[in-house]
Amino acid sequence: MANLKDIKNRIQSVQSTQKITRAMKMVAAAKVKKAENTVKMSRPFTRELVSMFKKLLNSVGTYSSQTLKIKSAIDNYPELLQIRECKSVGLLVITSNKGLAGAYNANVVRKTLETIKTYEAKGIKTILFVVGQKGVTTLKRKCKGLNCEIVKTYLSVANDPTGEGAKIIIEDIAEYYVSHQIDKIEIITTRFKNMMSYFVESWEILPLKGLNDDYERLHDNIIEPMIEFEPDMHHILQKIVPMYITNILFQALLEAQASELASRMTAMSAASNNAEKMLKELSVQYNKTRQFAITQEIIEVVSGANAQMNY
Repeated sequence: MANLKDIKNRIQSVQSTQKITRAMKMVAAAKVKKAENTVKMSRPFTRELVSMFKKLLNSVGTYSSQTLKIKSAIDNYPELLQIRECKSVGLLVITSNKGLAGAYNANVVRKTLETIKTYEAKGIKTILFVVGQKGVTTLKRKCKGLNCEIVKTYLSVANDPTGEGAKIIIEDIAEYYVSHQIDKIEIITTRFKNMMSYFVESWEILPLKGLNDDYERLHDNIIEPMIEFEPDMHHILQKIVPMYITNILFQALLEAQASELASRMTAMSAASNNAEKMLKELSVQYNKTRQFAITQEIIEVVSGANAQMNY
């Protein structure tokens, strides 16, 4: 049986851990509500942007860059719309910088590895763009022996998703796509559902053809108005395409952040409850051990007194 000092030290250790988990739960709970509101407010804009983008693509017959001034890869929208034979695919993996978020990062990494192995079976190389320190650390270890390579990492945007941060990532991805280093790009992220749940999914963003998920809006049996372009359709698409891709990535970052915070809040809540349960068990064990020690001392005193009287 453990002695009183060991049990007391264990109780103090669990109490200290419980204070940390409760504090982390409160911080995550305070942040996740704001993140949830941000995600819900951004979804209508994303849906309308996808709808408008599809209308523009349907209205434009051919794509040409002859009259365009192309300063960077993201401006070369005809090349981004070009569908090629897939010899290499880019995966933009969104994870977090911090742990203690339950199975959040593990689920994203698992989905990433499954996707890499699927493409590897088809003879397709995978190039990784990784957001978040947890994804970088784990994938560097897990990707050994697989036909994949981490070429870009992004850490700051995992903590603070911004439009500027999304634009930097998209410019890198567009550079790889236009230079034919990758022929397709997918985002592996988490879709926030509610405070208690989220799910991991893959969004294909390049070549551009819209998203095949619940952001799409069907327009069957609806008469669409005629679209007029000013100055011309190619210059309009050159502005819309970077906005479209950047916003899709920004939406993915917001969804991932809300999912991470919700997962952390749930994990810390479970940890706090487990700590409380453990404290109750340790308290019972401590009282039993203490009672046993007292009883043992009484027996020894009585036995000593009886022996002295008999003597």
